[in-house]
Amino acid sequence: MIKKKWWHDKVAYQIYPKSFKDGNSDGIGDLRGIIEKLDYLEELGVEIVWISPIYQSPFIDQGYDISDYYAIDPVFGTMDDMDELLLEAKKRNISIVMDLVVNHCSDQHEWFQKALRDPFGKYGRYFYIREGKNGNPPCNWRSYFGGSVWEKLPGYENLFYLHMFAKEQPDLNWENPQVRQEIYKMIRWWLKKGIAGFRLDAIINIKKDLRFQDMPADREDGMCTGAKMLQYAEGVHEFLQEMKQEAFEPYQAFTIGELFDFRPEEMERYIGDNGCFESIFDFAPHILGGSEKGWFARRPVTPDEFRDAVYHSKTVSQDIGMMANIIENHDEPRGVSRYLPEHDINETSKKMLAGISLMTYGLPFLYQGQEIGMTNKQFQSIEEVDDINTLDEYNVAIENGLDKEQALKLIAGMSRDNARTPMQWSNEPNAGFSKSNPWLAVNDNYSEINVEEQKTRKDSVWSFYKKLISFRKNPEYTETVVYGRQIPVLTELKNFMGFYRRGEKQVLLVLANYQSQKREIVIKEKVKRILIDNYEGSCDTAKPIQTEKGTVFLMESYQFLVIEV
Repeated sequence: MIKKKWWHDKVAYQIYPKSFKDGNSDGIGDLRGIIEKLDYLEELGVEIVWISPIYQSPFIDQGYDISDYYAIDPVFGTMDDMDELLLEAKKRNISIVMDLVVNHCSDQHEWFQKALRDPFGKYGRYFYIREGKNGNPPCNWRSYFGGSVWEKLPGYENLFYLHMFAKEQPDLNWENPQVRQEIYKMIRWWLKKGIAGFRLDAIINIKKDLRFQDMPADREDGMCTGAKMLQYAEGVHEFLQEMKQEAFEPYQAFTIGELFDFRPEEMERYIGDNGCFESIFDFAPHILGGSEKGWFARRPVTPDEFRDAVYHSKTVSQDIGMMANIIENHDEPRGVSRYLPEHDINETSKKMLAGISLMTYGLPFLYQGQEIGMTNKQFQSIEEVDDINTLDEYNVAIENGLDKEQALKLIAGMSRDNARTPMQWSNEPNAGFSKSNPWLAVNDNYSEINVEEQKTRKDSVWSFYKKLISFRKNPEYTETVVYGRQIPVLTELKNFMGFYRRGEKQVLLVLANYQSQKREIVIKEKVKRILIDNYEGSCDTAKPIQTEKGTVFLMESYQFLVIEV
């Protein structure tokens, strides 16, 4: 049994502030808008809220390029607004978690501006500035957003600085103790202000392979993904443990890491009792179907792949700590558009995905709009796309032989802009998000999919999420839902997901018919009662039938059941 923590029985929610709610009618979401919707979050049952970056930024990468860690960007409001948000959230027992982006900063940050003036001085050592090879980059690593990770330092023919992301996001040199102490000081400043903790962005990248050597090319451009370097970068745990001891532990901060590229055998070093973080996101389903060549070479994810990825994560993690279960976030397309066949996306299948996420072992982490089943947007032209990563992948697809129409359709399925379209509050103009034209166009389906409409129906996706969250908090079942061991069952079935949650008080059985065809499911146990059914009130198929084979369920298309056995 893992050591119990205050956050284990909570439900968390991510807010992308630019697209959540506009409080001052300028077309951009802000802190006033979040304050306005705290009652909504409380009603849903949310008790932890992670807010994507609201720091001062030039917004080259939507705020993940920070120019001042101690300032709120005016587009989001003021520090007084932030203080009010913390106060109002506390009244509702909502803990606020902020984004911690410390692998890199903005090229407009004071430190980098000083480094440009004197690359060999104190602030030059805050970054990775290296000599090139006869005017060419020091090595052939490719940035996550395309192109070399190296950019020439203005005014110098053979000096380059490292950026794992956009060229406007220079990587901070964590090998420099002064840099680390500056970061820890900033973390403590925010924790003193009253935030509950941080989500740590791209944190595994803070340790580099300091040899800066070429690696075998994986694309026609002669470069290799920078992520490959992480396999050879040793010592990241020392940095993370130092940060934990000097900045997080004194405030008992909740920390959740964004880790894509880590070694599964090191899970205990990340989320165990002595781990670097309290939790990490479970990205196992998200990396399915990917290709080093780019989005154009991706393949669709099957229900069985999704199921097996979830099962594997829980097998690896549940004796060590609690990962966070996510279907989508600000860097991913909408989960229902990604994990459900296009022709099967409806409220029933959306509820099934919700049930899997909320009943799987781990901390449920919702992303704004997920609770109403928001879908991907239909892009009509590349001019509608804002995301820097999507634009790069569009160009990669064109370079690999796709025409513009094919490339647009391809990137539309994976674009981060899908998750960044404004929250759909109502069928009013601009989806009730703003009285002005939004910074990014709303999804055309907002009149059919919105909070206001769904709150009026007991059979809506929103109502089902609320029911699942309430079930997690029900004293009769909390211990089992939160801590009960997850054990797969009926794994031989295709397009099906089934597992036990075995607690000290009871055993729950979760069944999900992950297909449009009806099917017969047989279990060996007798049924005490059906606790959750996404078809409740619309059919009688969930009634168990006792036979010689066992208990039989005739499951409808995408039916989801939680049964006490």
